[in-house]
Amino acid sequence: MARQQLPWVTPQRILLIPLIFPLVTLCADVLQFIDPLIGSTNGGNVFAGATKPYALAKPVADVDGQNTGGFATDDSNITGFSTAHDSGTGGNPSLGNFPLFPQICPGDEVNNCNFLIGERATHYVEDSVVARPGYFEVELVSGVKASMTSSEHAALYRFEFPAGDDQHPLVLLDLTDLWKSRQNATVSVDPESGRLKGNGTFLPSFGPSSYVMHFCVDFFGGEVFDNGVWVNNRGGTEPKELYVTRGFNLFYLEAGGWVRFSGLVNNTLTARMGISFISADQACQRAAEEIPQPLDDFDRLVTETEDAWREKLSPISINAGGASEEFQTSFWSGLYRTMISPQNYTDENPYWNSGIPYFDSYYCIWDSFRVQHPLLTILDPNAQIQMVNSLLDIYKHEGWLPDCHMSLTPGWTQGGSNADVVLTDAYVKNLTGIDWELALEAIIQDAEVEPLEWAYHGRGGLQSWKDLSYIPYLDFDPVGFGTNSRSISRTLEYAYDDYCLATLAQGLGREDLYDKYVTRSTNWQYLWKPEQNSIINGNDTGFMGFFQPKYQNGTWGFQDPIACSALASFCSLTTNPSETFEASVWQYQFLVPQSMSTLIGLMGAEEPFIQRLDFFHESGLADISNEPVFSTVYLYHYAGRPGLSTKRLHRYIPSAFNTSHGGLPGNDDSGSMGAFVVFGMMGLFPVAGQDVYLISAPFFEAVNITSPLTGKTAQIKTVGFDASYENIYIQNVTVNGQPWTKSWISHALFTEGWSMELVLGNQESEWGTKIEDRPPSWGEAVV
Repeated sequence: MARQQLPWVTPQRILLIPLIFPLVTLCADVLQFIDPLIGSTNGGNVFAGATKPYALAKPVADVDGQNTGGFATDDSNITGFSTAHDSGTGGNPSLGNFPLFPQICPGDEVNNCNFLIGERATHYVEDSVVARPGYFEVELVSGVKASMTSSEHAALYRFEFPAGDDQHPLVLLDLTDLWKSRQNATVSVDPESGRLKGNGTFLPSFGPSSYVMHFCVDFFGGEVFDNGVWVNNRGGTEPKELYVTRGFNLFYLEAGGWVRFSGLVNNTLTARMGISFISADQACQRAAEEIPQPLDDFDRLVTETEDAWREKLSPISINAGGASEEFQTSFWSGLYRTMISPQNYTDENPYWNSGIPYFDSYYCIWDSFRVQHPLLTILDPNAQIQMVNSLLDIYKHEGWLPDCHMSLTPGWTQGGSNADVVLTDAYVKNLTGIDWELALEAIIQDAEVEPLEWAYHGRGGLQSWKDLSYIPYLDFDPVGFGTNSRSISRTLEYAYDDYCLATLAQGLGREDLYDKYVTRSTNWQYLWKPEQNSIINGNDTGFMGFFQPKYQNGTWGFQDPIACSALASFCSLTTNPSETFEASVWQYQFLVPQSMSTLIGLMGAEEPFIQRLDFFHESGLADISNEPVFSTVYLYHYAGRPGLSTKRLHRYIPSAFNTSHGGLPGNDDSGSMGAFVVFGMMGLFPVAGQDVYLISAPFFEAVNITSPLTGKTAQIKTVGFDASYENIYIQNVTVNGQPWTKSWISHALFTEGWSMELVLGNQESEWGTKIEDRPPSWGEAVV
């Protein structure tokens, strides 16, 4: 096969302009622009509570409505306050273990209190919600006011009860989680101190297996009046210990512990709750170490958390140039959400402790590899290095790189082995302190060895992949087992995974492996059916050539190109499983980041490609709530029309991404939606797995990014910026004072501290249009 390879060009070091321009936000506190409630309804599923960056402890109120992240501004009821959560996930609600619920029992009688979830659910006063980094507050219509903050492994709650005589406020602990997955649990109540200790076995929200979480709760600010345990809707003072199973069939057994109090100072009870995956004793110990003076530590914890966030966000600063506060809030809030998860569970892994920082809540890498991890590589490379090493540590101990991993357990694989892309992205951007030979070994295993159960790690159908060069429709695969679907999307993702493997192998001097896997990266072409058309509501769209499923014998199957789109029906692993995952053939047809020039050729050259891309975005087929669409906003770059990428981005920001409580188009996916906004407003877009950032017009007059690794500051400056966004087209670019005609730039912009100046205008220009100035594309035609 003849190869036609476009040149990969690495920017050369140019004399750096030493002057760093002043930015107005250096004088402002960026925390004022962070609103944790963005995405707290309309399916954003964000975590809106208090947390330090990447911390385990994440206290917030839990509701009985859109409770995937715990709290939602959806007019639902509060059922408790729990300490562990994930952020922005799909699937079932995640974590929310062992919620506390404060109340006053009518008639001061324990059995007049509401113990069951459905009975105790209480609405909250809508305008009482306060959410900011390190702090969450809400008032129930019962008059109980709750405020909370956190350390790394513990939460501190303040429950302020309405004043009254002869009442003994009660706090219950429920042995449950957000989606009632508890299999068994225990609780013990200390009769003197009221301390609650115990654990429970739960199911992860998007995967097989189970996990055990432990808790330890201490109370301060009053005297213990009485205590005990409760089962169903009754409580008693004896016994002081309880073990419960799941219950019988569909009858979920609700149970837990409770404590009543007297003599509360200012009617306020303080509760300190530690959680741990190791033991209740460790939960108690860490809580006591991190919050030694619970009655005095609240404000200290808030301040320390605010300072931690300021430090994490400090590498970047902006000159808004008149850009609205709404845009600044979208930017900083999006950046904030990218550092909530994955979560640092170091010394909280009960299965091994290798001395390597352990991260979990990769939920899921299929979502986060595209923009979240590339953003962390720029702004928090030390954390990204730890995450990469943690992924490799998981490989060493579990045998496979995860595609999804939460609550210490593997999660379902959605498509390819996408940790391969994360590792390669870290390599091409020169992150250090990583065993790259081990990384190569781990990715080769993904590419060559099929696990028995590839539903939650590795790849399936590898025999067909090697023999036929595609994943067949209704593949015969007796080697391993998983959801026998997604043949198109898996073929596309496996091809790019192999391309990333080839990239890493070449960098490590393994040309033999490079040749093998770069050839396999062209396998996506075997599912391109040139004569396939697309008809919508009886009308031919006029576009010819789409991916289609293919049987093992080489004959074609059929999937309507609009199936699994907003114009048809939703597809997932378990709901209407199809040959594409969570998106249509229309969407997946653009996902060939390694060989865009070849794809454009198959679609009939640049102009037909642009017409097809426009139709995709303007017909309702494009679902910007799903991460694979992110890159399609910028694909005009590859057709020599980079200005259209910026124009398209402004169609989505702020219409789909804004500062309202429903201001995200879909679940945030651990900060992926936020990272998309941040990159867009910076004027860049990463091609994950490649040393390539596509250049577009930023939403601010200037942006500074100081590399935490090198200490050098990159500058993205504009000439002709206007906050009304008439001038969104790049006219010309200089890098370090020299002309820059390429529509892309490398990671050296950040590590070397380059200065990039963009002259903007209100019309498209010739900048970035020439073939040699377009983003790199490796092409090899096999069809």
